Amino acid sequence: MLRLDRVSKVYRIGAFGGERLRAVRDVGFEVRPGQVVSLIGESGSGKSTIGRMVLGLTPITEGTITFEGTDVSRLRGHRRRKEYYRRVQGVFQDPFSCFNPIFPADRVFALIRAEYFPEAGDAEWRRRIAESLDVVRLGPAQVLGKYPHQLSGGQLQRLLIARALLLDIRMLVADEVISMLDASTRIDVLNLLGDLKARGMGILFVTHDLSLGNYVSDTSVILRRGAIAESGPTGRVFANPLHPYTRRLLASVPRLHRTWAQTDAERAADAEGGCPVHGPGGGDGGGVRLVEAEEGHFVGCSGDGADGSC
Repeated sequence: MLRLDRVSKVYRIGAFGGERLRAVRDVGFEVRPGQVVSLIGESGSGKSTIGRMVLGLTPITEGTITFEGTDVSRLRGHRRRKEYYRRVQGVFQDPFSCFNPIFPADRVFALIRAEYFPEAGDAEWRRRIAESLDVVRLGPAQVLGKYPHQLSGGQLQRLLIARALLLDIRMLVADEVISMLDASTRIDVLNLLGDLKARGMGILFVTHDLSLGNYVSDTSVILRRGAIAESGPTGRVFANPLHPYTRRLLASVPRLHRTWAQTDAERAADAEGGCPVHGPGGGDGGGVRLVEAEEGHFVGCSGDGADGSC
């Protein structure tokens, strides 16, 4: 359904844009119907940049993003709104920033109606709203006519998902959608994503939290400094991490029966192994970025350089 092929993003920085910052390099993966793919990595690893490129909010520099065989970068204006955004929508980290505090929260539905369903009658539109709210487990009396400050973060987040569902979308980009929610509300949103997956929706789940990625996803893509460090079926990536960065991330996850006092020596032991592509001696650059270690399980060079050296 959604395919990224060698996608890169380069920003021009410095005086007069004389320097180049490669924020994302040679990223490729697929999201299929009824599948959750998690982009996992620390801040600055390129997760949100990839999500924004998928949504067309940030232009790509190199590579291609295709949705159902159509090159997304070639869609402009009316075609992008009518052909792409009817099928692909995003929900972001801070639900409060998506609402104008001087208007009722359900005004987001009116904006969708004006743009995509101007011909819909009032009765039909009320039915559509009721159906989308039912999917996200919200009653009309709970949210309609209420202002953003009268609703919880979880309700606002589910309201945004209901807004996307009005468009009969097939793909959802969920960028850190529960990082600002309390624990009691998080599970509601995660269960909602599970319900949408069961309905055949593809979900790109962007997170810095490995435990969440492990909980919700079928496929995990571990990002490091804008490149894929490791990717594959979530069970294999978490049970048999091959990249030193993945092992360091997993070693840093708090564990229920262990305190923060795990020694540095233990953490270092978790991260040993050298470059998984070029071996203990490293590589000279210009080589392979990803290799298939086992079926569907790919691992990248541990090098920091853009040329692939390690």
